[in-house]
Amino acid sequence: MQIIKTDIPNLLVLKPRVFEDERGCFFESYNKKTLLNLGIDIDFVQDNQSVSTYGVLRGLHFQSGEFAQTKLVRTVHGRILDVAVDLREGSATYGAHFSIELSDENKLQLLVPKGFAHGFVVLSEKAEVLYKCDEYYNQPSEGGVRYDDPTLNISWGIPHEDMVINEKDLLLPYL
Repeated sequence: MQIIKTDIPNLLVLKPRVFEDERGCFFESYNKKTLLNLGIDIDFVQDNQSVSTYGVLRGLHFQSGEFAQTKLVRTVHGRILDVAVDLREGSATYGAHFSIELSDENKLQLLVPKGFAHGFVVLSEKAEVLYKCDEYYNQPSEGGVRYDDPTLNISWGIPHEDMVINEKDLLLPYL
């Protein structure tokens, strides 16, 4: 597994070692020992999986306080534009965002640390997204930031009229 650093500290892209032949491919999507050897010591306790169609935008979500979550996000099927926003108080990159295409083809994963808002939009006809969390979901600690916050100026990669957004996400506050 290879770690690719982003411009935002502790926000990492993980690239697995993929073995391909005429039968298809094989790779380890998660191996605690491998991550420990790379200096990443996270105890994941919950897996979440979503299936969405083209244009569905989920986010930008986070959990705060003692229930803040580190997430390891990957796409099992399809393509998404995955976005993380630094909301860590005192961070030199507070309010900065990073986006990356995650797909079943590139097999990249995004390690989103505690203190970040996270969201994605589906670029393919359908996408199945799996993410590991190091804390359990706790409804009272959930929060979010509007996907179209003008201070963030996130380019989601699809026309606005194609976006399918949950009413709950439309009610989220701006940064």
